Amino acid sequence: MSHVAAVKTKKELAAFIDFPHELHKNDPNYVPELFIAQKDLLTTHPFLKHSSLQTFLAFDDSGKVVGRIAAIFNTNHNKFNNTSDGFFGFFDCVNDQAVANSLFEAATKWLKEKGATKLVGPANPSTNETCGLLVKGFDSPPLVMMPYNPQYYMELLANAGLTKQVDLFAYSWKGNAYNDKAVKMLDLLQGRLKRNNITIRNINLKNFKQEAAALREVYNKAWDKNLGFFPMTNEEFDYTAKDLKMILDPAFAVLAEQDGKIIGFGVAIPDLNQILRTIKKGRLLPTGIFKLLLNKSKIKGIRIMLLGVVDGYRKMGIEACLYGEIMRAYTNKGMDYAEASWTLEHNDMVNRAIEAIGGNQYKTYRIYEKAI
Repeated sequence: MSHVAAVKTKKELAAFIDFPHELHKNDPNYVPELFIAQKDLLTTHPFLKHSSLQTFLAFDDSGKVVGRIAAIFNTNHNKFNNTSDGFFGFFDCVNDQAVANSLFEAATKWLKEKGATKLVGPANPSTNETCGLLVKGFDSPPLVMMPYNPQYYMELLANAGLTKQVDLFAYSWKGNAYNDKAVKMLDLLQGRLKRNNITIRNINLKNFKQEAAALREVYNKAWDKNLGFFPMTNEEFDYTAKDLKMILDPAFAVLAEQDGKIIGFGVAIPDLNQILRTIKKGRLLPTGIFKLLLNKSKIKGIRIMLLGVVDGYRKMGIEACLYGEIMRAYTNKGMDYAEASWTLEHNDMVNRAIEAIGGNQYKTYRIYEKAI
């Protein structure tokens, strides 16, 4: 038997964050999240200024933690999409259907009291952060800021009555095994764009505050048709941008602009998971920070995490130029692997562009839903 209780104390919050480390300690593909980052996400993140969440822990009869879940009421998502969705996230559970059911019941009860009529997830805590349940590609670890879970989670969710809403794709390249046509055609494509006063350049970190403000506007326009999207507030975007700046290589942040106005951008970040998997329980102190700082230059993989062009400028070759510049930098820096993630399964234009340069669709993540 198990019982579920809402997290109320700092000690319980620490247990909530640490539970996956114990659960997955024998899984070679598991990568621990940084404790401080997870704590901020659950307690002080700007997301919580417009929305709310409640974390829950499941305990067995001996008092041992056997599961966790967060119930999330995303006010801005519901306003933007005119829905009454309730989300769940941060789901981890032993392979016991009764425990999983009790977690979903607790989250559902809390969300229904908020007025939610549908349960959607996982989202940690939204589609602007990590989201989705891994349903394909269990033979390798996740890249930075991508989720991971054991295969049995799919059965736990299915048996709890959750069904597929949409799948998210991740594509991979290894070494130079990609079609470099886009790279070879860069000069030609960019020449054509220049006729419309469209140029491609790298981000200017010395002018990062102004660059970020322009990118926020593009982000909120370029992704506005994506399922589950809702615009980031200024504070949310700045919070994320500040984190990304610490690890960003300008060669992998490419902007498209017309007459000085940014109309699209692509960003790839180093795969910090190469290092994070060696940091025990995600603790930076006392030695984790040194592993992170000393080994950052040794990272040989990237994740293309953002690429978008505002409506009215699509199908002009801008997307190919952004991908091409990133892959050119990938080659010049001697990287070993790259991932483009995530894309919606029905985003044919983007998926075809990735496949055209040799991207292999090797992982699938799923967003589930259930009427409540």
